[in-house]
Amino acid sequence: MTQLPVVGENSDIAISFKLELADGTLVEESEPGQPFRFTIGDGTFVSNLEQLLVGLELGTQAKLSLSPERAFGMPDPDNVQTMSRGDFPADMALEVGHVIGFNTPTGEEIPGTVHEVQDDKVLIDFNHPLAGATVIFTVTIEAIYND
Repeated sequence: MTQLPVVGENSDIAISFKLELADGTLVEESEPGQPFRFTIGDGTFVSNLEQLLVGLELGTQAKLSLSPERAFGMPDPDNVQTMSRGDFPADMALEVGHVIGFNTPTGEEIPGTVHEVQDDKVLIDFNHPLAGATVIFTVTIEAIYND
């Protein structure tokens, strides 16, 4: 019996996946019939979720319930920043829950969620939007292109 290919630390793979909150709210999923292709460790996919794929065989289907610590971490109060209303374009609607892209000094873009709007201050939460959430990760290893 031949051994099935196994996902390795640097494998180029394709997966079908669905990410949901514990209450069944859909967060993200791959398009039906269009597996998501990426290389383990290249930063394209969530690293905590990638590590769960290493060691799985081609064709494996898994449904994993992940605590916040195993998924997107716990919210860090130090990641909530107070900014001046003047730091935002005057015509930008600042509503609680609205996600805004911010550029870092290195040129990367990170999401920040409007947490609170006061007169001339805006509290922005830079924690991952799913920090603190238990998630259900359903995945099928559709293809392994190399080792």
